Amino acid sequence: MARQKHGRKLDGWLVLDKPQGITSTQAVNKVKRALDAQKAGHGGTLDPLATGILPIALGAATKTVPYVMDGTKLYHFTIKFGEARDTDDAEGAVTQTSAVRPGEAQIMAALPAFRGLIMQVPPAYSAIKVEGERAYDLARAGAPPALPPRPAQVDRFEMIGRPDADSAMFEVESGKGVYMRSLARDLSRALGTVGHITVLRRLRVGPFTLEMAVPMDRILDPGHTPAHLAELLSPIETALDDIPALALTASEAHALSQGQAISLVALMGRIPEAANPDGGLVRVLAAGRVLALARLVDGWLTPERLIQQFS
Repeated sequence: MARQKHGRKLDGWLVLDKPQGITSTQAVNKVKRALDAQKAGHGGTLDPLATGILPIALGAATKTVPYVMDGTKLYHFTIKFGEARDTDDAEGAVTQTSAVRPGEAQIMAALPAFRGLIMQVPPAYSAIKVEGERAYDLARAGAPPALPPRPAQVDRFEMIGRPDADSAMFEVESGKGVYMRSLARDLSRALGTVGHITVLRRLRVGPFTLEMAVPMDRILDPGHTPAHLAELLSPIETALDDIPALALTASEAHALSQGQAISLVALMGRIPEAANPDGGLVRVLAAGRVLALARLVDGWLTPERLIQQFS
């Protein structure tokens, strides 16, 4: 007998403004309990120190998480110069100090080297797996791993404030898997000093912005029932707005939902101009609802991920 699932079947996204002091997993669990939802996940980890946009997927929306995580992120953070920390943020222990404080002109001159496709060593306190173990677990056990550098796409890196000689504020727009703590650490070193992040806030993840975000206090307000909170959800397709849409007939949708490819000849005139005919991803619609994600491959529309069952 199949195990009965607990909670309500909810499909959609809740855009949380994560508060400081809790992990992303803890935030997801709080939201899941408050909405009495069967299934939940998040679209991109935030450190406990960090605040801001944490997109939380419920139900069928969890199938679109990888596409959200591939989206562009926007961050604001503050570096404190003169102290290195083992976590590369204010929560860690001091490991090194320096009396050097860079000037504004020095900082501006150093930033271009950290834009574009760069090689970045992730923080030792990160969720990266090393021989089956999380890097942060190894670091907490006193054996921080030597992580290899990996490619990181930084689209924008600007200084936006200089409160005092000890600190500077930055805005970063980046792709998937870029660590702000590593940027802060490496920029400080390039400036001949050491530093760590004291404030970190994420302002955007793909299509999700702060204007859409709900504070945790509202989620946990005992005056709000799960039914009322469910009204805060955005549709599943919100996460896929930047993927070209292709509408199918009922018979085509049924075939695709059964794993069958569809000839692009039959879809002539409906294929969106923005779709790349050589392996491009499209958002498949049926009866006005997102059915699946599919690719245009060798003259066929090939299903990649079924989002919702066709009915």
